[in-house]
Amino acid sequence: MNISNLIRNLPTIVLYANIILAFVIIFLSRKNTSTTWAWVLVLMFIPVLGFILYLFLGQDTRRIKIFIQKEKDDGKKFKATFRHLLSEESSSLTHPSIERDRDLIRLHLNNSHSIFTYNNRIQVLKNGQEKFTALLKALQSARHHIHMEYYIIRNDEIGREVRDILASKAREGVEVRLLYDGMGCLALPKKYVRPIIEAGGEAAVFFPPFLPHINIRVNYRNHRKITIIDGKTAFIGGLNLGDEYLGKSPKYGFWRDTHFMVEGNAVDFLQLRFLTDWEFAAKASLPFDENYFPVKKTTGEKGIQIVSSGPDSKWNAIHQGYFKMITQAEKSIYIQTAYFVPDDSLMEALKTAALSGVDVRIMIPGKRDHPFVHWVSTSYLSELLDSGIKAYIYDYDRFMHVKAVIVDSRVASVGSANFDLRSFIYNFEINAVLYDTEVAYQLEEHFREDMTHCIELTKDLYEKRSYLVRFKESVSRLISPLL
Repeated sequence: MNISNLIRNLPTIVLYANIILAFVIIFLSRKNTSTTWAWVLVLMFIPVLGFILYLFLGQDTRRIKIFIQKEKDDGKKFKATFRHLLSEESSSLTHPSIERDRDLIRLHLNNSHSIFTYNNRIQVLKNGQEKFTALLKALQSARHHIHMEYYIIRNDEIGREVRDILASKAREGVEVRLLYDGMGCLALPKKYVRPIIEAGGEAAVFFPPFLPHINIRVNYRNHRKITIIDGKTAFIGGLNLGDEYLGKSPKYGFWRDTHFMVEGNAVDFLQLRFLTDWEFAAKASLPFDENYFPVKKTTGEKGIQIVSSGPDSKWNAIHQGYFKMITQAEKSIYIQTAYFVPDDSLMEALKTAALSGVDVRIMIPGKRDHPFVHWVSTSYLSELLDSGIKAYIYDYDRFMHVKAVIVDSRVASVGSANFDLRSFIYNFEINAVLYDTEVAYQLEEHFREDMTHCIELTKDLYEKRSYLVRFKESVSRLISPLL
């Protein structure tokens, strides 16, 4: 076939190529049905671009061999490290403070190897200023090791301040390990970590790009944001490392987020998650000894489970936890999330709760960092309004990035996971599930404070949206399984 014939027949070739690829997706893919048909529609309506998007976003490697092996290895390390606690788990389930939540605790033990601990202290940090003030102070106090794992690290003022502390502590002989994601830190220059390495510390990239500044692995990102210091103090939540999280970005303005500083036995489970992620990314084994899991001298009374999920998990643990929390709610459900893209099961659970008389409130940001997700979020929220839920759009001059689910002023889940399919299925996420009325009520109070910066999304307001917005919502809803 000569060049002219090839060009003339190109539309037919593209059509047949898309049909073949569509059949491959339908018959060989292990995605859920809605995701499969979303990809077929994308391929049919935008053939060439759709194929490129599939190469970037659609390769279903969720259960590829490296993840299956990682799951097995992580399970073995969990059992070896916490064998002594596993024998005590049945007795902890009789603790009087968790009588009403025993099933939820058992769920997280079975789907995420998460043991319930009730000797913890928690400090709630509700913005970047509070988080970084506490974090910098804790980093300066490190004596044995600092382990940090982040999705995004910026080479800016706060990013370099943290980096310089890490380098300084490494020169003192403190073990320093920094793990960051290859996509989230795509723009982070290699020179950023050089002072840490030259000082004797270590750095590793989770799923690094094949070529500099090019990474086709959009799925399966390490979205976790944790820090562990001396195995005694830990940080977990939604804040990455960068000046925008201090409200210094003109694009986002004030950044509202929630982070926890934790002391107690729950720190051990954050440590275990870091060590297993480090071994996977750095291809280096570390001893699971008392230096990383010291006996905790501090005592508290807060009950916590550390729940993680990702492509290396057999179960979608965070999704299942949210579902269980919603279905067992008796009085109230408060949800704050940057992205609200629930599946059918969560939509039905929320509708059922609201129709049962539960006070259901959901808050999303008005300022958008991802336009498709914003439009699909408002589309899903509008569908819930008829059932009685209350929806709130956070101030358009500020940015709300909180990832929290609070139920009955008693149980709360705070961490890195948004209320969307990407967090539930494709990303590596980690949440702290808290069983404590005092802290849960504090989180509810923060929610109510945030409501003063919100517009309530009512049925009347939603119906006034323009035809262009309606079109954007329709398209976004159609491809929502891919977002």
